Amino acid sequence: MINYEQDFYSWTQEQAALLRAGRLTDLDVENLIEEIETMGRSEKRELESRLTVLLLHLLKWKYQPERRGKSWNLTIKGQRIEYINVLTDNPGLKSQLETIFKGAYKLALVKASSETGIDEDVFPSTCPWTLAEVTNQAFYPD
Repeated sequence: MINYEQDFYSWTQEQAALLRAGRLTDLDVENLIEEIETMGRSEKRELESRLTVLLLHLLKWKYQPERRGKSWNLTIKGQRIEYINVLTDNPGLKSQLETIFKGAYKLALVKASSETGIDEDVFPSTCPWTLAEVTNQAFYPD
């Protein structure tokens, strides 16, 4: 058996070949479980990342209207599309959306303060928009 720690790529190929061959008793079950769980966490982080970037740019859009431009607009539109793509590929994450959304807003708040120079206390402590608004392609805060 190829060592998981020494050659990850070859290990993955060996595990796939063992699965295809139905040689289940030869599988490295412990490391397979760890990798599968890691894959799930990765998709969740990807969704949170898309929402964080989207919320960050919506905050900047609202609180720095004089700086609105094509770049921010493209980022907002792009993140909305990527959010839908991640959710479409991972519908099981829908049950965790509210928690992910809250976490994304907290991080977006910190980043918005850092990037704009506006004190965190100026921004609402909880997201002023619903998830439906944030992900709606037509929505832009005043």
